[in-house]
Amino acid sequence: MDKYLERLRSGSLKLYALEQELPSDEAVRVRRAFIEEKTGTALNRVGSYTISTERVVKKNCENMIGAVQVPLGVAGPLLVNGEYAKGGFYLPLATTEGALVASVNRGCSAITHAGGAEVRIVHDGMTRAPVFAARSVPHAKEIADWVEKHRPLIAETAESTTSHGKLTDIVTTIAGTSVFVRLEFDTKDAMGMNMVTIASAKVSDLIAEATGARLIALSGNLCTDKKPAAVNTIRGRGRSVVAGVYLAPELIRDVLKTDAATLIEVNTRKNLVGSARAGALGFNAHAANVIAAMFIACGQDPAHVVEGSTAMTTVDAAGEGVYVAVTIPDLPVGTVGGGTGVDTQAECLSLLGVAGSGTPPGAHAKKLAEIIAGGVLAGELSLLGALGAQHLARAHQQLGR
Repeated sequence: MDKYLERLRSGSLKLYALEQELPSDEAVRVRRAFIEEKTGTALNRVGSYTISTERVVKKNCENMIGAVQVPLGVAGPLLVNGEYAKGGFYLPLATTEGALVASVNRGCSAITHAGGAEVRIVHDGMTRAPVFAARSVPHAKEIADWVEKHRPLIAETAESTTSHGKLTDIVTTIAGTSVFVRLEFDTKDAMGMNMVTIASAKVSDLIAEATGARLIALSGNLCTDKKPAAVNTIRGRGRSVVAGVYLAPELIRDVLKTDAATLIEVNTRKNLVGSARAGALGFNAHAANVIAAMFIACGQDPAHVVEGSTAMTTVDAAGEGVYVAVTIPDLPVGTVGGGTGVDTQAECLSLLGVAGSGTPPGAHAKKLAEIIAGGVLAGELSLLGALGAQHLARAHQQLGR
């Protein structure tokens, strides 16, 4: 180790180049020792991990020095009646927020006693939207017209870059001399950002050559990736999924400790009116809490939590009870690629029966989306109940301090 540390100190060896000369675990160890030396900070716990680094340093994390552990809890069983997810599931939730797992667990109990969450995927498509510069407004219209007239050629060009992805939609948007081409793909079991980015690059070259448009950026922010955006709440992105459950009055009383009228009023005044008055894009109680915990546990990109946070929760009167539903228009998830190959995250996916590719292709990613939506529904139910019963502060005093 000493000779590598000396080379790092002298600058003759760069931190990022260690894996070119050493096995991955040894490269991580040397890099960590160098950072400890430079900062005067012991990183013994960071250096204690069980995941295999050989794949991680190539696909997931540059300049790796170790791993940060997040406590993993489990809630459930959650009964899900989806098209892809059928049966009872224990939800892996990686979080440091006390009371979250307990809250979701209570929601799971309510849903399971009610006969299960009814869940459906209503749209499926990952997007990338390159932006082009036109010479003038008429030229911008010519570019958009060319794209519309050459959809089959664009699809053929895009799909030549992948054996799995299929182009499913194209929407052009003009703003002055800027032309945005929002390309949407079926990415099967992958979340698909890398896939659609590579395909969009090939398409962008085609459009530029054919129309004289000047490609400015492969992502023009109309995708919209990792930012809350109205276009995603309206058109959908990733897996768009809806989950609902009917709760009878006695179940609301016994499990959630409140009543139907209170649930409706809390949801209306908090999730709907409060969110609207705040100018929010999400109309929910805490959907991001469950999405983040499951994303971290299951190897999803945590930055996409901001997209999932645009969910809407509705509570409708249904007889003497209520029908509670969550609509998540933008849930980018996958079961292959990205962080899904990290050992601990792969185990969590296996816990849910969705690790790797599904049969038919895409089935596992859709199943995961349905399970997460059921988990979000459980979290919403429990928090609405706690608010209605005035139990929120008490729960956090007991579990979250």
